[in-house]
Amino acid sequence: MNHPATRAQQEQVIEGLRAYGANFREFSRQFAAWLGLHSTDAEALIEILAAEERGVFLSPARLSERIALSQPATTALLNRLEQAGHVLRTRDSSDRRVVTLRSSADVQNLADEFFRPLGERVDAVMAHYSPEQLRQFDGFLTELTAAMNAQLAESHTAPPAQRIPRKS
Repeated sequence: MNHPATRAQQEQVIEGLRAYGANFREFSRQFAAWLGLHSTDAEALIEILAAEERGVFLSPARLSERIALSQPATTALLNRLEQAGHVLRTRDSSDRRVVTLRSSADVQNLADEFFRPLGERVDAVMAHYSPEQLRQFDGFLTELTAAMNAQLAESHTAPPAQRIPRKS
């Protein structure tokens, strides 16, 4: 059943999502500072931790895609995280060529300590909504993400030269 939203409602939802994204980036930045890491290193660590929570393990190549870094830059980042004791690279038992990334128990505990208060607040907010409402919201986010992924996958050409401001 379609319920046409007004343009104002759509803009309000988009602004809410933008604000959520900004807050998510700020939590990532604060987590990085709290651990004494560069923000990109913390972003990678959060991706690894989140994948583990979903029961999957990222490969270095998939992490590279998720955080939009080149493979050499991702390798350097993983070397730093491994040296700090935050990440372990393991080889798949059935195919030793496959490397997966796992977080250390110590960094899992630190992430839990840092993010637990936020998680409790988010749980309290979500408790106000029925399972059906949450399913609808999940569907909305899934479709919105797919639309954004499709747009990102389209090739973008550089803007015409006349649109690029020139420095005098």
